[in-house]
Parts: sequence; structure tokens; C-alpha cells
Amino acid sequence: MTKPIIFLDSSALIAGIVSAQGAARVLLLLAEEEKIVLLVSEQVIAEVERNVARKMPRALPLVREMILRANVNILRDPSREEILPRMDWINHPADVPILVAAAAARVDFLATLNKRHFIDDANIAQRSGLRIGTPGNALAWVRDWLAKQP
Repeated sequence: MTKPIIFLDSSALIAGIVSAQGAARVLLLLAEEEKIVLLVSEQVIAEVERNVARKMPRALPLVREMILRANVNILRDPSREEILPRMDWINHPADVPILVAAAAARVDFLATLNKRHFIDDANIAQRSGLRIGTPGNALAWVRDWLAKQP
């Protein structure tokens, strides 16, 4: 039996780490229990560590511990050659590598709290071939998927 594969962007990963409640935290717990697989890219890790170091530097060890505990798989960032032909996928160029990494990994869901850049434009999901939503949407999808398993 395969497991659902969820890609977390930096906003979703930070939410899961800093909040004791919420869908993003539940996704981390499900990954820790090996019910789902969580993926991030090197860019996501860099963004998370940069933001946490700037806003809550003492929390950096917790960030690293939770990433390890949840068995989060870190994908290499896509190459420039992989990114350039896909620059039209999203209007925010800094997020193209996130979409390309998730699409290349053939994830089941990309979870983000960045509605403005990822969710508000439904064409982004269509162009990238990804199911994109909030951690709450991803969790609902995972629960439906798990309920259908024998």
C-alpha cells in the first residue's frame, strides 16, 4: 500500500512546527506515525531556517528536531534548466522552484498557507498538474484517502 505524499511549502512547515494545533501540525504527526510521506525542497528548508532565525532564533533547534522526527524528506532544488521552461506556472518567480520540485516528485498534494501566490489562481494547479490547497485541505484529502484504504 502506498502512502499519501504531501509537499509542504515554508509557510505550511513553519505553521506545523510553531503551532501545537492545526492541520499543519497534524500532517507532521501523521508523518511521524508513518501514515503519510512529507516532502520539502532545500529551498523550503532554507526559507524556514532563515525566517525562524530572524523571528525566533532560539527555536531553530526545535525546527530541526521536528523535521527529523516527522521524517520529512528533503528534495534537491530543481536546476535552472528545469525551472526556466516553467516560469509561466506562477506569477511569483521565487515560488516556481517550489512548484517544479513538487511536480517532479509527483506528490499527491502541495500544502501551503500562501493563498495569494498559490491558491487564489486556480490556473497554477492546472499548469503545474498539482493538487494545491491549505494544510486543512490537504488533511481533509488525506483523511478521505485513508478512509478508503482496506
